[in-house]
Amino acid sequence: MHIQVLYKCRSYLSLHKPRSILLMIRRYPTIFELFTIPTPPTPFHATGSLTQLCVRLTPAAAALAKKEIDLKKCMSISLAAKLQKLLMLASPYHRLLLSKLVHLGPDLGLPVNFRSHLCNDHPDKFKVVDTSYGRALQLVTWDSDLAKALPLRDVDKSHGLIVDRPPKFKHLRLRKGLNIKRHHHEYLIKFREVPDVCPYNTNVDDLVKVSIEAEKRACGVVREVLGMTVEKRTLVDHLTHFRKEFGLPNKLRGMLVRHPEMFYVSLKGERDSVFLVEGYNDKGGLVDKDAISLIKDELMELVREGKRLRRERIKEYVNGDVNQIFEHQLDDEYCDDFEDGLDDLFQVDDASSEDDVDVDDDESEDEMEFWTADSTLNDLADSGPW
Repeated sequence: MHIQVLYKCRSYLSLHKPRSILLMIRRYPTIFELFTIPTPPTPFHATGSLTQLCVRLTPAAAALAKKEIDLKKCMSISLAAKLQKLLMLASPYHRLLLSKLVHLGPDLGLPVNFRSHLCNDHPDKFKVVDTSYGRALQLVTWDSDLAKALPLRDVDKSHGLIVDRPPKFKHLRLRKGLNIKRHHHEYLIKFREVPDVCPYNTNVDDLVKVSIEAEKRACGVVREVLGMTVEKRTLVDHLTHFRKEFGLPNKLRGMLVRHPEMFYVSLKGERDSVFLVEGYNDKGGLVDKDAISLIKDELMELVREGKRLRRERIKEYVNGDVNQIFEHQLDDEYCDDFEDGLDDLFQVDDASSEDDVDVDDDESEDEMEFWTADSTLNDLADSGPW
């Protein structure tokens, strides 16, 4: 791809001035590589040959991208099963707007073009219909094999006891370092003793709106959705889009925080994320990694390798000829000022966020603390409906 095309896609890439695209490309030498192509002769420089700067993926990154594309093609059946299960959760009409599924699509591992390909490749499971709110995905066939709740992990199987006997007191397994009040602990014990409500076979209209059974079903729906995601997490805002279809409460975030034995709400970033606790181990790693997650891990290895090479290159610049650094900066300024009539190639209104700013390589990468107690946990727990 010509480098000038990238400069006309700044808003699409969320790289507004004074951020440099060339410096961003050079920051990851294991992902991108620069090369030049000859410029076609014109009357202005017919006597001499000029070159144009272009960018492409490295062989390792291109192979990884092809591997991900081929994997998503082979996962068509499993991805269709995820959509079918989501439609089965959407009672009573079993219909979801495509405009809402787009928000949850990346977390589920759906391809970008799932609305035009995946939704039409399985007419025996679902179909696209027109509604007054827009195009929606309608369930065609109910699969009894898929209408089964996610099996619970047997976390209380062993507590390191020498004698295998029932515990004297009721035990509730929580994350390490998490402390809750006594009445909150008693409520969670009572909540666990309530018979499970299947989110597939139970209609939300058949339950009392403010009841422990309705909250049991709502927790089951969120647990099913998070279990379908690639990394067992999503944004809380994405779940609020389906509040009406899935029968979720209005105070959804409060319900999630009220159940730390099932969910963990992270405040990192501009929007809150919710994690499925049973999907992670005590060290914060995924218990069962999806095939797409393994590809993302390989990509992160390439990124870390590129940062290591960049640090070595900076040391060489410091110890060697520093004029090369100024040459790279001049190239960036030249490309920013160059105009070639591609201003209207992309028109994106979304502004870039502060999260897109690159972090210096000398700083260590911050790891997300999955298992830290929320300071507002006890306050939200006190605001329960009972």
